[in-house]
Amino acid sequence: MKENKTSIFNKMNDTNLLLAITIVIFFLMYIGAVLFQGGGFSKPQMFFNILNANAALIITACGMSIVMISGGIDISVGGVVALVSMCCAVYLDKTESPNLLVSVLIAIGIGLAYGLVQGFLVAVLDIQPFIVSLAGMFFARGMTTIVNTAPFNVENQDFVALKDTRVNVPFLGSYNKKGIYVPAYIEIGVIVALLVVILLFVVLRWTKLGRSFYAVGGNKQSALMMGINVRRTKFLSHLICSTLAGIGGYVYFLHVGSGSASHAMGMEMNAIASSIIGGTLLTGGVGNIIGTFFGVLSLSTIQNIVASAGLDEAWWTGITIAAMLCLFLLIQSVVMAQKKKAIKA
Repeated sequence: MKENKTSIFNKMNDTNLLLAITIVIFFLMYIGAVLFQGGGFSKPQMFFNILNANAALIITACGMSIVMISGGIDISVGGVVALVSMCCAVYLDKTESPNLLVSVLIAIGIGLAYGLVQGFLVAVLDIQPFIVSLAGMFFARGMTTIVNTAPFNVENQDFVALKDTRVNVPFLGSYNKKGIYVPAYIEIGVIVALLVVILLFVVLRWTKLGRSFYAVGGNKQSALMMGINVRRTKFLSHLICSTLAGIGGYVYFLHVGSGSASHAMGMEMNAIASSIIGGTLLTGGVGNIIGTFFGVLSLSTIQNIVASAGLDEAWWTGITIAAMLCLFLLIQSVVMAQKKKAIKA
């Protein structure tokens, strides 16, 4: 019996074990929705709509996972997304001869600036990342209102054309009520999000920098003894997170097509929740970008299940997300405890 336990838990490391649990639970949840609720869940476009609506969250959650794996936190990402959306909207709609490429550079520039400042404060001055990013969140929300107070839709033709671009998914689709076949599609932002997921997966899996994130998050003193530059690693984790928040902000902007001070409210909490559901531990050292991707899908799926059940009130969604988050935290605690027992045995 001891040998069986040891073989089960030792064949997979902490990261892969929690990843497997997240993927299994997501598929069980989605298949259950298809079987018991049917309707839109049985159509391929429902799944792709989850991706379309959450492409920006996928990007920001991936950045959040990098910071959490290295032992930190960043709650400014939602504010950065809102600031990027507003700045890009004002540039494209209220300046003469705007250029789409320049708007993209503005988004990346805002993210880089945030990463440089917050990374310096956390890594070099050794200020708690929660305090630094809390100040960053307030600053971003305030600056968003200063840039422009009233919400408005962007009417720039080039931007609208890019926003309305759809990429058909081969061999997938459904028939509408008139019997016409409608192919499934994804937005441009989904392609960007998938590229970010693949890139960060490669970085964490096969690069020295990725291993440094895990080492610093797992044990900072051990990482120092291994010759890892802890300050530089922390700095880079915050730089990557904020830069991805800038990119995610533009993807969010592409999806909503407007600027508003109320955009991306609570996105930082959803990013943290998605990372935790995906198997990233708040204590650092454990996490997986693929898990974060499925964490976002799980979070959105449970929201859709609640909505399709007729519970449209916001508080029902909040209660369901809280219950789901507690469930995954409980599963993580039980699995990690059983793994430790199996290893000792």
